[in-house]
Amino acid sequence: MKLVILLVALGVLVWLLRGGSRRVPPRPTAPPAGDAPQVMLSCAQCGLHLPGNEALPGQGGVFCSEAHRAAFEKAHPRS
Repeated sequence: MKLVILLVALGVLVWLLRGGSRRVPPRPTAPPAGDAPQVMLSCAQCGLHLPGNEALPGQGGVFCSEAHRAAFEKAHPRS
């Protein structure tokens, strides 16, 4: 019985020396250095909002697709 108590006491001592229940919280990580926020633009044909780097420029504004740019330019010919 004395041996069991001695082993438990030694186990508790080792546990306390290694840090015990005192856990160091993980260091907060910096946010990933991703892309900068994009300006949102709306398609001149349908009004869909899309990031500025995905918009297609054309006569009368920006567009979400080639089809919408062609349709807008056909409906609004240059004078």
